[in-house]
Amino acid sequence: MNAEPARADRGDVELLERLAAARQELMAQVSRRIVGQHEVLEGVLTAIVSGGHGLLVGVPGLAKTLMVSTIAEALDLRFSRIQFTPDLMPSDITGTEIIEEDPGSGKREFRFVHGPVFANVVLADEINRTPPKTQAALLQAMQEHEVTAAGETYHLPEPFFVLATQNPIEQEGTYPLPEAQLDRFMLELRVQYPNRDDEERIVETTTGDEDRAVTAVLTGADLIQIQRLVRRIPAPKPVVRAAVALARMTRPVEELSPGFIKEYVDWGAGPRAPQFMVLGAKARAALDGRPMADLDDVRAIALPVLRHRVVVNFAAEAAGRTAQDVCEELISTASWLE
Repeated sequence: MNAEPARADRGDVELLERLAAARQELMAQVSRRIVGQHEVLEGVLTAIVSGGHGLLVGVPGLAKTLMVSTIAEALDLRFSRIQFTPDLMPSDITGTEIIEEDPGSGKREFRFVHGPVFANVVLADEINRTPPKTQAALLQAMQEHEVTAAGETYHLPEPFFVLATQNPIEQEGTYPLPEAQLDRFMLELRVQYPNRDDEERIVETTTGDEDRAVTAVLTGADLIQIQRLVRRIPAPKPVVRAAVALARMTRPVEELSPGFIKEYVDWGAGPRAPQFMVLGAKARAALDGRPMADLDDVRAIALPVLRHRVVVNFAAEAAGRTAQDVCEELISTASWLE
């Protein structure tokens, strides 16, 4: 296991060094507009270099939209924002066919007009405000990076990411995401209120006249190369075993699951959870310029991977326990992650 980094390709080593430097510059550029929220920014960046999607949960006014658009600008990616509303239709996302007439011949033919999903970074704003039929329009795009309309399949531009937002306090007129769609999000990131110092800086910077331009640090082609690099980073057997063990321990039917899991959980995380934990661990290592993932990376990425995949039961609700509480307790009691 110790010999793996020594066998790393020289080109990969140079790319790792470049990525670590670009990460610092990227955070600096984003910080020109976004004050604080470093943990969320790191999570979004981890999802992006992993090729995964992210779900941002937070109350209104915490700059979730500005955060995503700024990151897209700093990565020189095409950004598209879709405001999800109850009357939004699937074709409003994917696109639609129109009849077009040739001025010369007068011949009419159908032409597919691309919808806003044809972008590199798609912000699905308040994704739970639209009915399941429209939510489902994103499923194929998120999984296969394709859109099918009128029997034709269209490939989405690469790289492609969906970053969705949800408001946790206003549930009237919302449609909770089905588990199948939640499972397609690599990470659920909680956007918290800023601390006092950060909030004062936010007020100062947003009430002035200064133009806070952002300079692109990487390009789409760079990101595709980085995603391939992340896949090539070794994951030692203990890292894979830890990720699989954590995911399996969230399932109450497993013999080795702790008592509180059997008591409070109806359904645990599926196989995508350990896949994303290992991929996220590799991404964290790459962003740090390290040639190998370790158990600390698994511990750091486990909570945002697991918390939206665990379904608690009525006993948990009666006891005031949430999926986040249960996952935090599971991770804290996993002494073999030390």
